[in-house]
Amino acid sequence: MKVTKAQAQANRAHIVETASTLFRERGYDGVGVADLMAAAGFTHGGFYKHFGSKADLMAEASACGLAQSADAAAGMELADFLSYYISREHRDNPGQGCTMAALCADAARQPASVKAAFAAGIDAQVDRPALDDAQPGVDVSPDGRVRRIALMAMAVGAVVLSRSCPDDAPLADEILDICRADVLARLAAR
Repeated sequence: MKVTKAQAQANRAHIVETASTLFRERGYDGVGVADLMAAAGFTHGGFYKHFGSKADLMAEASACGLAQSADAAAGMELADFLSYYISREHRDNPGQGCTMAALCADAARQPASVKAAFAAGIDAQVDRPALDDAQPGVDVSPDGRVRRIALMAMAVGAVVLSRSCPDDAPLADEILDICRADVLARLAAR
């Protein structure tokens, strides 16, 4: 049975979304093509009809995940967003959480196409008004960009450090609690 062009595009989008979730949960090396395609409901052989390589899918899935993360933050007050982001709930659900916190370390060891997807996603997120505490009059000055990058780095770093600890380690929660309080205090001081 021949698949329509629209169905092929929908299938590809479904594979990308499935890969985005699985990569965030297990890392790029923790997911094989066969497992990924099975999770998406397709056969392993169909993979190469959609992608030239796993690296091609990794780059596209990264861009998809970064866009999903940005969309999830859109419209939230910055303090509310950061309170959720630097939390145990977010930390414990990497497959549904931020692509940066889940995959930045992995992306650093991947091909240029994956790094380029991350750079574009990070840059787009840094330029989003939701990351600036000067809402609604967004500070687009170089100082505003510096503050947005620092906030992002603190938030992502807190989640990454906490995830690196055993789940039941008091340090895992201590990292989140201290970083969340510090970031929120910095926002309140501005």
